[in-house]
Amino acid sequence: MLRYSHLAIAALLLGAASQAFAAEESKADAAIKYRQSTMTLVKAYFGPLGAMSQDKLPFDKAKVEQYAGILATLSALPIDSFPAGSEKGDHEKTRAKADIWTDSAKFKQAHDKFAQETAKLVQVAKGGDLKAIKTQIGAVGKTCKACHDDFKEK
Repeated sequence: MLRYSHLAIAALLLGAASQAFAAEESKADAAIKYRQSTMTLVKAYFGPLGAMSQDKLPFDKAKVEQYAGILATLSALPIDSFPAGSEKGDHEKTRAKADIWTDSAKFKQAHDKFAQETAKLVQVAKGGDLKAIKTQIGAVGKTCKACHDDFKEK
């Protein structure tokens, strides 16, 4: 019985220690995790749109509308996930270039362009014109590429 008590105490201490470590996550690490998660979601929803625009996936108007709406929502998230001090994490690695913080006006402009083109995609998707949708998916993709070229380490 005593042996099990020691095991229970050890388990409690281990649980408490892991919670303490989680609570001590730095703000920089939290920001890096948040923006990487957001970008993973952007990729997950933009990828199929890009594939549809290149005829690598069958065109699905309902999915285009749904994914465009999700991307429009996600487009508001990344700009807030680059606070000062998150240029480098304590434990998390980032490929964000320092230019994000040293030329924040240019970064905001790139982000705003992404949000604008994504909002346009929502409107174009509702129309159902395949050619217009493909063109607008391309416009959104160009904003992603431009931002990555300027603000993301290779």
